Amino acid sequence: MSEPQKGIITPHVAISRVNASLAARRARERRFRIYGRIAIGLALAFLVTLFVSIFTKGIPGFFQYYVTLEVVIDQEKIDPDGDLSVQSLYDGDARGIIRSALYKVTGAEGRSGRKAAGKLISKGAEQRLRKAIIKNPALVGQTVAMKFALDDDADSFLRGYISSAVPEKDRRISDKQIEFINKLQKLNLISYDFSDYLIFGSASRDPEIAGIKGAFIGSMLTLAVCLVLAFPMGVATAIYLEEFAPKNRITELIEVNINNLAAVPSVVFGILGLAVFISIFGMPRSIPLIGGVVLALMTLPTIIISSRAAIRAVPPSIRDAAFGVGASKLQTVMHHVLPLAMPGMLTGTIIGMAQALGETAPLLMIGMVAFIVDIPGSVTDPGTVLPVQIFMWADFAERMFIHKTSAAIIVLLVFLISMNAIAIFIRSRLERRW
Repeated sequence: MSEPQKGIITPHVAISRVNASLAARRARERRFRIYGRIAIGLALAFLVTLFVSIFTKGIPGFFQYYVTLEVVIDQEKIDPDGDLSVQSLYDGDARGIIRSALYKVTGAEGRSGRKAAGKLISKGAEQRLRKAIIKNPALVGQTVAMKFALDDDADSFLRGYISSAVPEKDRRISDKQIEFINKLQKLNLISYDFSDYLIFGSASRDPEIAGIKGAFIGSMLTLAVCLVLAFPMGVATAIYLEEFAPKNRITELIEVNINNLAAVPSVVFGILGLAVFISIFGMPRSIPLIGGVVLALMTLPTIIISSRAAIRAVPPSIRDAAFGVGASKLQTVMHHVLPLAMPGMLTGTIIGMAQALGETAPLLMIGMVAFIVDIPGSVTDPGTVLPVQIFMWADFAERMFIHKTSAAIIVLLVFLISMNAIAIFIRSRLERRW
C-alpha cells in the first residue's frame, strides 16, 4: 500500500480538523453566551440596586406625621371683620387658635414651655385652617378635630433620625419637645398618614409642607408648548425631506445637520435659549413658554429622524397603487403614506416628549431653577418643572427633603414609564404589518 503523498490531506485528517474547528467555534459561542448573560445580569443588578435605593428612600416621602387637635374656631379670633373674607381670615389669629389647642393637650406652661410646644407644629398649619374655613364657612364657631403636619425636626425624631440619647445641645429638638411628643403619642393624637402636602403642596423651604404641584403643572405646561411646536414641525420636515425634497448636496447637508443635532448635549440648547430668547428678545426667565421652545428645539431632531424612518417603512407598493389610480403626489402622501406612518411618528414623538420631561440642564440655563411658590396658571407665568424641583430639593440640608426628593423621582419615573407604555400601546394598536 502506497503512503499518502506529502501535502495531500486525507479524509480522516480533514474530518478531524473540521470537528476540532466546530468544537472551538461551539466553545466560543458558549463563552459568548455566558459573557452576554453576565453583562445582562450586571445591568439588571445595577438597575435593581438603583430602584431599591430610590423606592427605599422615596416611599417614606409619601407619608409624614400629623397631630390631631380639637380646634375651637372662635368667630372673633379667626374672623375679626366678621365677613369671612380672605383678608379677614389672614388678619385673624389662626396661629393662636391652633396653639391654644396644642397647649391644652400637652399641658405646656410658661413662655419656654409654650415656645417649645409651638415649634412642634408646621408653619403650614395656619394656612390649612384658613383653607378649611374658606371651603366650609360653617366650621366657624365650632370645635373641630383637624390634622396638622408636625415640624420637620419632630418628624425626624419620630422616624428615628434624632436620638434622645444624644445630648440636648447636640440635637435640633429639646428634651421638653420630646416630652410633649411622648405625651401626644400616649394620647394617640400622632398618626403616620399619606402626605397630602407632597401632591398638593408647592415649593417651600419647610420640608414638611413642600410639594410638587407647582412643578408638576409647570412640567405639563412646558411639555404642552414643546408638543405643539415640535410635533407638526417635525412631521412636516420629515415628509418634505423624504417625499418632496430633491436629492442634492443641500438636502444631504440638512440631513447630516439633523443627525448631528440629535447628538448635541442638551445644555447647548439651554445656552441657545438663553442667548436668543432671553438676551436678544428680552423674554422673561423661568416661564414654561421659553422652556417649551427650548425643549422643542432639543426634541425636534428625534421626531424628524423617527418620522422619516416611519415613512420609509411604508411599502413602495402603497405609493404605486395610489399613483396607479390617479392620485397626485400630495394626495398619496396625505391619504395613504401619512396614515400608515403615523404610529411610528407618534411613538417617536412620545419618546421625545419623555426625554424632554426628564431634562434639567437646558431649563437651568433659562432660569427655571428660581424659587417660585405660586402655581403657574399659563405658559407666561413663572414656574419650574419636576426635574429642576428634584435638583433643588437634593441640595437642601433637611433630612425630610431626602425622602421627598426620592418620592418626586418616583413620580417622575411613573410618568416616564407611562409615556413609554402609551407609545408601545399606540404602536401595537395602530401598526400594520405587510
